[in-house]
Amino acid sequence: MNRHHDPNPFDEEEDEIVNPFSKGGGGGGRPVASRPFNVDATVDIPLDTVNDSSKKQRELSDWESELKKREMDIKRREDAVAKSGVKTSNKNWPPFFPIIHHDIANEIPVHAQKLQYLAFASWLGIVLCLVFNVIAVIVCWIKGGGVKIFFLATIYALLGCPISYLLWYRPLYRAMRTDSALKFGWFFFFYLIHIGFCIFAAIAPPIFFRGLSLTGVLAAIDVIRASLLAGIFYFVGFGLFCLEALLSVWVLQKIYIYFRGNK
Repeated sequence: MNRHHDPNPFDEEEDEIVNPFSKGGGGGGRPVASRPFNVDATVDIPLDTVNDSSKKQRELSDWESELKKREMDIKRREDAVAKSGVKTSNKNWPPFFPIIHHDIANEIPVHAQKLQYLAFASWLGIVLCLVFNVIAVIVCWIKGGGVKIFFLATIYALLGCPISYLLWYRPLYRAMRTDSALKFGWFFFFYLIHIGFCIFAAIAPPIFFRGLSLTGVLAAIDVIRASLLAGIFYFVGFGLFCLEALLSVWVLQKIYIYFRGNK
């Protein structure tokens, strides 16, 4: 029996083996059949992740609503205290000698703090104008202008600084804090009077003692003829009153836009 013609039981297996290192599966080997891709396969998403996300959203919504309730409660309490007239503010300004209560950063809403600082700068501006007016009039008095203009300038400063604070700056401060339309109206009325005074002082018409008690342009022209030094002081005072008038008009416009936007 010739065994040379017996089939090798390992031939078929060898034919089916593909050399992975041969180019294109060479050697006449058969390619290995690829697995079919199941397009209907689904991706499993854990339900715990979806539930946690929904739970966090609900907790965030609850926290926001609770915060709004607290803000409304604080607002109601502040309004009640303001309407009752109870004074809970201590004097803290100026720091070296406190005479008024002033705390914009903690009592005025964030969106209105810039306007309040501008109004505060306007009030400090009129204080500076009136104080410098006294200094300029003193120089004029020394140069022979008379003592009467000094007394008038002193009265302007002693009355103008506290009256401007009481009549228009403090009402604006409270209006910004409580959003009171009545206090806004009070501020607008007296602030217009303040602007009118600044314009009057910048001109200084010769009504009281030839107008020399105010450092306006007409008084400065009159004074510089008699004394150059006094005239320079008067012209500086004229510039301060002009700047204060321009700043006040700008502040009035800004606050009016703010007031109309809130109503």
